[in-house]
Amino acid sequence: MHKAGFVNIVGNPNVGKSTLMNLLVGERISIATFKAQTTRHRIMGIVNDAECQIVFSDTPGVLKPNYKMQEMMLAFSESALSDADVLLYVTDVVEDPLKNKDFLDKVKEMKIPILLVINKIDESNQGDLNDIVEKWYGFLPNAEILPVSAKNKFGIDMLMKRIKELLPDSPPYFDKEQLTDKPAKFFVSEIIREKILLYYDKEIPYSVEVVVESFRESETKIHINTVIYVERDSQKGIIIGHQGVALKKVSTEARKTLEKFFGKRVYLETFVKVDKDWRNSQRELDNFGYNPE
Repeated sequence: MHKAGFVNIVGNPNVGKSTLMNLLVGERISIATFKAQTTRHRIMGIVNDAECQIVFSDTPGVLKPNYKMQEMMLAFSESALSDADVLLYVTDVVEDPLKNKDFLDKVKEMKIPILLVINKIDESNQGDLNDIVEKWYGFLPNAEILPVSAKNKFGIDMLMKRIKELLPDSPPYFDKEQLTDKPAKFFVSEIIREKILLYYDKEIPYSVEVVVESFRESETKIHINTVIYVERDSQKGIIIGHQGVALKKVSTEARKTLEKFFGKRVYLETFVKVDKDWRNSQRELDNFGYNPE
């Protein structure tokens, strides 16, 4: 009998959710950096073998919203509680469960299998880990707890084995060749945003949205035009840099990653525009795809 199901990944920023997602999927689907609030949308990664299809869904980190964009991000995470066959709640060895008690209370009420994944155990010792496990059992008594280290790839095979055991019997939901539910344009914007996260500090990366205005593909090359939106004129100046040096660096690094991602020559044009206070504009958030429906 074939198995198939939706495995939704939730948890706070900074606990390594995206790195874990990439290990489970085996491809570079979610941005994985040291920056918080990296994933802004639900991103599906699809794993197939002869016996099963696993549809992993990485969600934005659970946090208390400070502006409308973060409210939409939290809505993505909460929507993951309603359509999962298996839920992966990812934490680490330092997170305080009380930080998002309201969200945990919703998880506790779920009737589906819950795997509580404690990441970064390479940063702890056995005695402390035992205490951490006991603490989490108190908050999610119905969860099955699996300690892992995504950094060292420890416990990942065991986690994948357990996920497969918990999947319901079902035919596949997607074509067996499909890797994700997102279009190519989505990954262009994510890769450019990743470079901005890596090369700029403080508020700049979180004030940025990247829109692909055109994507023209042939058998051997891809021409891409993108716009980086920021909230203030001063941020535009920082993104571009003196004589355009900073923007050129980001564009060059993004182009290299895009060529590796698509396996083709990429011609990338990048512009910067100001869209004042877009993170608090429902109209702009809708235009940028922040809709959990």
